[in-house]
Amino acid sequence: MHSNLKKVTAAGLLVSLGIIFGDIGTSPLYVFKAIIGERPITDELVYGAISCVFWTLTLQTTFKYILLTLQADNKGEGGIFSLYALVWRYRHWLYFPAIVGAGTLLADGIITPPISVASAIEGLNGVRGLEDIIVPGNALTIGIVIGIISLLFFFQQFGTKVVGSAFGPIMLVWFSMIMFWGVIQITHFTPILAAFNPYYAIHLLTHYPKGFWLLGAVFLCTTGAEALYSDLGHCGKKNIQVSWIFVKIALIANYFGQAAWLLHSGKTHLEGLNPFYEIMPHWFLLPGIVIATLATIIASQALISGSFTLISEAVSMNFWPRITIKFPTNIRGQIYIPSINWILWGGCVGMMLYFKDSSKMEAAYGFSITVAMLMTTMLMFYYLKFVKKWASLLVFVVLLVFLSVEVSFFIANVAKIKQRWMFLIFEIGLVFIMYIWYSARKITNRFLQFENIQTYVPALTELSVNKDEPKYATHLVYLTKANNKKAIEKRILESLLSKRPKRADVYW
Repeated sequence: MHSNLKKVTAAGLLVSLGIIFGDIGTSPLYVFKAIIGERPITDELVYGAISCVFWTLTLQTTFKYILLTLQADNKGEGGIFSLYALVWRYRHWLYFPAIVGAGTLLADGIITPPISVASAIEGLNGVRGLEDIIVPGNALTIGIVIGIISLLFFFQQFGTKVVGSAFGPIMLVWFSMIMFWGVIQITHFTPILAAFNPYYAIHLLTHYPKGFWLLGAVFLCTTGAEALYSDLGHCGKKNIQVSWIFVKIALIANYFGQAAWLLHSGKTHLEGLNPFYEIMPHWFLLPGIVIATLATIIASQALISGSFTLISEAVSMNFWPRITIKFPTNIRGQIYIPSINWILWGGCVGMMLYFKDSSKMEAAYGFSITVAMLMTTMLMFYYLKFVKKWASLLVFVVLLVFLSVEVSFFIANVAKIKQRWMFLIFEIGLVFIMYIWYSARKITNRFLQFENIQTYVPALTELSVNKDEPKYATHLVYLTKANNKKAIEKRILESLLSKRPKRADVYW
């Protein structure tokens, strides 16, 4: 990681807003709409829901990811494969939670862009004169969403060097906007602040009819937390942790503002309305939708870039077949993988055509991220115990807290499987490819003999300066299948030194 990323700077904080928090930052577009749905708007439901959202963001995002998981950086890089690289030596089977977590996180890349962009575009339905033109689920709305997503994927091949510099300022405007309108609504109904008390969350889950299953919708507020860890290498831990203070305040203000509006609006049902847009004055609706659309595009871009990074790591760790990886710009870490780009595009378009509107996607969203979070928790157990060497009792307590939360979310999200069977097939397919490729490489390596390259350095040095041997090349490059930097296949050494030695100035 670049040394500058270790420091907290204004530029680093701004970049964090643009790259790290896009996914979790656009969740207010659909969280409360998903929680309330067609249910009657009551004090019990609204107070309990906002309390659940606050404590989910606090326990899952703040404590687990911002304070704890970000400590597990592998030379500045984050993500489930980086975490696996830190703990693989402690249990041979830890590759399995790593590939399951990676597969489910990749699958998230085909539903987050359509649900985010659709939620933003559907807000046009509230603009005077567009009520009968932009209707959730109609052909025009679907076409606009698919058009935006298609353009986003098309421009991946050119990199984001030019527009990337605008991501931070746009997201700063976004978070400032959602915080401002949230605070305005809170001033209209200050009793909503009582929902900081976890009593309301517990009461909702234990007393409200089928209250526990509402966790499936509540979980949508923290779906971007796993992607947040994956993008650690782009901004640095300190910048992410400091910028999260502002982001969390903005998110909480907006969620509480939506809850306040629900209780003082006098409505008994949502009737298709989105609380996110309802808390804005009508004159600001169109600018708000434009800013929301830009924010969802940025969130989608961050997820796509994260998917490219994840596949690149999978290739380097022998979990994925070798594929074409391009570098469209000179920016460190910015890559483009054509095959993955178009697979994700096809998946996003397929999701949009199948579900048609954001409310139906909400019913299928979240399951894969709960699985990814559970896998990260499993790997974190070994990281805290063996790498950080925490006391066993403390590790078990931490594990118990997070597992109890995540297993609850997982059970609540299992009910969504019937709405997302085609999505499940995609996830299983990704995990299957990684498992088969990894297993095949293990079998292949059994038939390869590896040597310690340090043993042969003197011989290679002697060959390099031996003028009696004809020069084969100035720089000679060999690709190795060895997982250890000090190991090399015996047949490569034989090719270099036996029969017709290959003299070169530099050996790679």
